[in-house]
Amino acid sequence: MLSFKARRSEPELVSPARPTPHETKALSDLDDQRTLRYYETVIGFFRSRPGHSNRPDDPAKAIKAALAVALVSYYPIAGRLMEAAGGKLVVDCTAEGVVFVEADADVRLEEFGKPLLPPYPCVEELLCDAGETRAVIGKPLLLMQVTRLLCGGFVIGFHMSHNIADGFGMAQFVRAVAELARGEARPTILPIWNRDLLTAHNPSLKPHSNPSYKPLQNSLDYKSDDVMLSTPVEHMIVHYFLFGPREIETLQRHVRGYLANSVTSFELLTAVMWRCRTIALGYKPNQLVRLMITMNARGKWNRHTFIPRGYYGNAHFSPIAEATVAELCKRPLAHTVELVRKTKLCVTKECMNSMIDNASTRQWPPLMMDRIYEVSDTKWIATNVTRFGWAELVGGGIPLAGDLTSKLGSDHMRCRNEGGEYSTIVSMLLPRPAMQIFKEEMALWLNKQDEKLIILSSL
Repeated sequence: MLSFKARRSEPELVSPARPTPHETKALSDLDDQRTLRYYETVIGFFRSRPGHSNRPDDPAKAIKAALAVALVSYYPIAGRLMEAAGGKLVVDCTAEGVVFVEADADVRLEEFGKPLLPPYPCVEELLCDAGETRAVIGKPLLLMQVTRLLCGGFVIGFHMSHNIADGFGMAQFVRAVAELARGEARPTILPIWNRDLLTAHNPSLKPHSNPSYKPLQNSLDYKSDDVMLSTPVEHMIVHYFLFGPREIETLQRHVRGYLANSVTSFELLTAVMWRCRTIALGYKPNQLVRLMITMNARGKWNRHTFIPRGYYGNAHFSPIAEATVAELCKRPLAHTVELVRKTKLCVTKECMNSMIDNASTRQWPPLMMDRIYEVSDTKWIATNVTRFGWAELVGGGIPLAGDLTSKLGSDHMRCRNEGGEYSTIVSMLLPRPAMQIFKEEMALWLNKQDEKLIILSSL
C-alpha cells in the first residue's frame, strides 16, 4: 500500500484578480437547505502532457493564477456565508478570497494504482484542512490544494461549500479555472446566478401525493431505531463495488419482461444495491424503506423548470420511492427496477414546485432520514472538465474524506476497469457486520466470489 507525506505550503487567500461588486446575494431555497450546510470534498488526478506548447513549468502556480481570474466572474465564491433574518443564508460578496495550498509529494501517478480507482491511498495528504466541515458561516467557501507529483502530474483536491454550488456547479467552476490556466481569455461557460429560479414565490403547505412530501419523523425529540443512524461513523466500513460490462450483463439477466431490453445501468445497480442493503441492515418485513434519488434538474429531461446554461447553484431534486421490506425483497427484480424508474419519472412541475415550497418552509428535507438509501449518479459530472490542454484527467471523484456523515448513501462514479472498459464504481458505507451480509448478497446476484468485486477501504 502506497504511503507518503505531502509537503504543504502555508495556506493563503486567493482573491479575485480584479475588483468585484461588494453586495449581498440571496441563495435559492434549494441552496439554503440545512442538510447542505457542509463542505463537499472532490479530488482529481491529472497526467501531464509533455511537449504541449503552453505547458507551464509549475502547474500549481498556473492554477493559482487562473483561480484568481476565475473568481472575477464567480465572485460570490470569494465571499462568505452569513445568516440573515429568519436564519436564511445569504452570500456577503466581500472578495476576501478562497484558500489555496501548494504541495509536493514524492510519488508518481502510476503508484496510486492501475487502474486508478478509489480508495485512494493517503487521500488526506491530497486535501488541505477544512476544519469543522459542518460549519459554513463566515468561512472561505472553497479550500483547494494542488499537489505536484514526481512524474509531472498533479492532484487537485478541494472542499467547497455545498450551499454555493452542487456537483455540476463545482465542475463548471473547475472547468473555468482549467480553461483560464491553458491560456483562454475567458471561460467557455460564463456563470449565471439567477437563484430566484429555484426559490418559492408563493409557498404552499398543500400536501403532495408523492412520498417525498409526506412528513417523516421530523421531531427533535424523535429517537430513531435505524442502525444506519445509531452506528457511529468510526464503526462503519466503506467498500467500492466495480461494475464493468460483464457484471452489468449478468445483472440484466435477472430482469424479465418489457424492462429487460431498456433498463439502464443506473436503474439496475440502484435496484440491486437497494435490495442488498435492506437485507444487510436487518430491517423488519413490515417496515417501510425508502430510496432517495438525487436528480440533476439540468438537461433535456426537465421540461418543467428552465435551468439556464451557466447556472452553478444547487439544481437537484430528490424524489423518493417507498416500499415495505417484504415487497422490496420478495418480488422479482423487475419490480424494483420499475419502482426506481417511476421515481425518476415522477419529477413533474408540481413535484418540483412542492419540493421548493417545502424547502422554503424548512419542512424538507426531513431532519430524521430513517431507513432511507440515498443515491447520486455523478458519472457525468466531470465530462469536459479536463480543459487544461497540457494535462488530462485520469481519475477522481468524491473520496471518503471530509464530512463523512454526508456519505451514508452511494455515489455512482465513472471509471475504467483493468481491461480499460468504461465501468461504474459505487460506494457503500455500512456498519461492519452489515457489510459482510451485503457482500454475500451481491455475490449471489453476480454469481461471483465477493473478493472479485470489491476494492476495500475501512474506517
